Amino acid sequence: MARKRRLAPPGFAQHVIQRGNNRAVCFANESDYFAYIYWLKKFSIQFNVSIHAWVLMTNHIHLLCTPQLDNHGLSTMMQSLGRMYVRYFNQKYKRTGTLWEGRFNSSLINSEEYLLTVYQYIELNPVRAAMVSTPCEYKWSSYAINALGVKSTLCTPHPLYLSLGQTVPLRLKAYRALFETEIPQALINNIQSCSKKELVLGNAKFKQEIEKLTE
Repeated sequence: MARKRRLAPPGFAQHVIQRGNNRAVCFANESDYFAYIYWLKKFSIQFNVSIHAWVLMTNHIHLLCTPQLDNHGLSTMMQSLGRMYVRYFNQKYKRTGTLWEGRFNSSLINSEEYLLTVYQYIELNPVRAAMVSTPCEYKWSSYAINALGVKSTLCTPHPLYLSLGQTVPLRLKAYRALFETEIPQALINNIQSCSKKELVLGNAKFKQEIEKLTE
């Protein structure tokens, strides 16, 4: 069966998930997380993909990102990143074979409706997994950058994030306030379903607009 064509038009945010094969561990110690972040930064710059939010879990990763120039920027970034990290991981742990569970999944997002919720969804992953009680306790995510103002050369704020406030303190406060309200379970289910099935996360009008762009 032919693979479903990936929708990744430039200028539209994407929720990306990549899982370890058979839920195997992808990050065994701190140096692995640092290595992945290093290459994520390198290839996001090389292929013009803006990274807005991210979380590295033990056996999978989530990214919120926007390819800026062409339809293939996201795929080439993820392919280059995946190959480089697998080579590093296999050499370090004296293993062979695949690390990732097939190709990555991605879901194109209607930013006006869902972008800030997907920011939250990604950075709350460690809380939902009962690894920490609050997102600020987890080291390997963008929460400290987006909510606390920690400086980063990896993350690029999305325009909707910037619209949260005219100054940095106001934006940080408004962003933290988003986490005071739980994401409804039905919305979590919708985000997860769209990611798994590689569907557009948006209303019918938005889906029609994307279809016209990708015809």
